[in-house]
Amino acid sequence: MAQQTYHYGTGRRKTAIARVRLYPGTGQNFIINGKPLIESFPLEVHRRSILSPLLLVNAADKFDASIKVTGGGITGRAEAIRHGVARALLSSDSNLRPSIKKAGYLTRDSRAKERNKYGFVRARKRKQYTKR
Repeated sequence: MAQQTYHYGTGRRKTAIARVRLYPGTGQNFIINGKPLIESFPLEVHRRSILSPLLLVNAADKFDASIKVTGGGITGRAEAIRHGVARALLSSDSNLRPSIKKAGYLTRDSRAKERNKYGFVRARKRKQYTKR
């Protein structure tokens, strides 16, 4: 079997990590963890988020993708894939950098769940104070 050339990008969001491989193709085969895109992400919002870097640079019909994603929830996974797709696009053509960067797809969203502090119920919620 001949080795196919691909462009690789890693995306992260919260605890989700996506490893994205973009292959030259028709844009019809977006395989995520062995399942098609529509099966992995039934909500249109998530699918639009994943494909947004490709739509931004008019490359939605030029690449097929093979994606492995672990950790996180469905939204975190979708945004990790978006980050990975943007990075893989950048490795395919470095002239796309200004438009992808301006859209904010290259910046890793560093927000994550705040840790629980001792003496608190959650990260910031305290136990109820009783005066008497």
